[in-house]
Amino acid sequence: MPLFTSLPNCRPQPRSSSVSTVCAASRRGRDGAIVLALVATLMSFAPGLAAQERLEVELQAPSEVRPLLERHLRILNRDDVVLPEARGDRLALQRRTRREIVNLLATEGYFSPDVKLDRSETGKWILTVVPGQRAAISEVTLTFNGHLGGAGPARASRRAALESGWSLQKGAPFRQGDWDGAKQRLLDGVASRDYAAARIAESRADVDPETAQVRVFVTVDSGPPFVLGPLEVEGLERLPEDFVKRYASVREGDRFDQDRLLAFQGSLQNAPQLASVVVDIERNPALAAAVPVKVKVTEANSRHLALGLGYSSDTGARTEAYWRDVNFLKRGWELSTGLRLEQRRQSLFGDVFLPPALAGHRDSFGAMIETSDIENLKTTTGAIGVNRSRTRGNIETTLSLRYQREDLEPLGGQESSSNALTANWIWVQRRVDDVFNPRRGLVLHGEIGGGSDALLSDQDFLRTYGRIVRYQPVGAEDTLILRLEAGATIADSRDGIPQDFLFRTGGSQTVRGYRFESLGVQDGAAIVGARYLATTSAEYVRWFKDPWGVATFVDAGDAADEPGDLDLRVGYGLGARWRSPAGPLALDLAWAHQDERLRLHFSIAIAF
Repeated sequence: MPLFTSLPNCRPQPRSSSVSTVCAASRRGRDGAIVLALVATLMSFAPGLAAQERLEVELQAPSEVRPLLERHLRILNRDDVVLPEARGDRLALQRRTRREIVNLLATEGYFSPDVKLDRSETGKWILTVVPGQRAAISEVTLTFNGHLGGAGPARASRRAALESGWSLQKGAPFRQGDWDGAKQRLLDGVASRDYAAARIAESRADVDPETAQVRVFVTVDSGPPFVLGPLEVEGLERLPEDFVKRYASVREGDRFDQDRLLAFQGSLQNAPQLASVVVDIERNPALAAAVPVKVKVTEANSRHLALGLGYSSDTGARTEAYWRDVNFLKRGWELSTGLRLEQRRQSLFGDVFLPPALAGHRDSFGAMIETSDIENLKTTTGAIGVNRSRTRGNIETTLSLRYQREDLEPLGGQESSSNALTANWIWVQRRVDDVFNPRRGLVLHGEIGGGSDALLSDQDFLRTYGRIVRYQPVGAEDTLILRLEAGATIADSRDGIPQDFLFRTGGSQTVRGYRFESLGVQDGAAIVGARYLATTSAEYVRWFKDPWGVATFVDAGDAADEPGDLDLRVGYGLGARWRSPAGPLALDLAWAHQDERLRLHFSIAIAF
């Protein structure tokens, strides 16, 4: 019966007090009936609420599948699981739980599991899972359709390489994740070069639960080979139209290669003129004969001002200001100029870097003025020069032509001036795991350069320099760093040769324990550059709590005018290390063995 159908009605009555009393009584009766009806309704649901008791589930399964079930089985991952009152609901929960277990185990190659459910204890279910034998791959069939499936030694070799690279080999256990990953890697291997529109035409895994064997079949349709068409650039506003083309490492008519497109994109992303870059093609088989290379860019802010403060135990406190315009004269040139004022050295410089040339190199030109007063040697240098640099993989080369004039004032020695027009070549290879924080690898650095008195130099000289740094991991965290460097300037004497082409050593980056550039040739009360250099170092870094570490080291080195006069000075000590975003920072306390003195070497810079 509907809940409110029996409620009395209050109809209009003749005016009398008795009638008013009857109507009031009728309303009170109706309100009471409503309350009683609501109470009765709630009471009717009470047995159902009382029956909803929490369900405890215990899982008994071997270690090879237990983590999988505990992580993904819903009945084990909910705190609010209750035992349904209705028998049909309980049976549905049992069936769903069994089905989840079977499906989860199938993803790991268990296709014949034994699942038992013990409900003998009130409010508790015990799930016992025996996964059975794990299925293994018994047969692999890879088929290639499209252009890649055609005749010819090149295509046959490509197919053979793809088949040998198939990761889910015969005899391997079958897992859904491995199966999906193997198909994706196969497709990537086809689509990353030549065949941009490649697709999986068919994939099938036939499972025999009785024998626990799986036969897998994959068919890849390569589609047609893609050839690159013209560049289509979108997003340039202030930069010149040919700016992107200067960075292009792919040309019209090249075969499609995803790695080369990514390298092109990476070189553009490193350009300071651009904030974001996307390089891609439309993978439409109809465009395969000459698919356009689409480049979408967003230009960055072109002008930047940077100010900073710092301190170094080598050159003292410093303040600096840098101005950068990466679209100088609206030609996409990069102007970098700055003023650095240190206690022992001051410099003003300006450099202009041109965008890369189509041939792959990058040119720059600049000028600088520098003064310094180090080890009682006052030096004033002015220079102009041009550079051509090139990067290929992990190798960087720089060829430069430089003219400079230098004035020397050694304390207690004879003042002198020199002029030099020099040609120099620098070669650097970095084979390390991390450029900013290396732990494994090798850095090789070599230089050769010189000048001639027939070409604006005061005398003939040839300078050579080499440096090797080895990073060797020790254990899980530690690093052993070995360094060896040597240099020689071949000339009749050091007179008339700029200090940049001679050698001094000592300080935080060379022989610790000795003052900055204090090891060289004595001239009055000053230390000046020598013609020969030899240094070596061994450092062991213990990283005990990232990013902090402690180091112990031994350095040795000297600079002299004759190889026989080299007397290696030894320094050793302890230091603290911090892995900053810009690379490891060092605070070293070193003992100079010959000087019998303790020195602190430290540097820090703050930009704002």
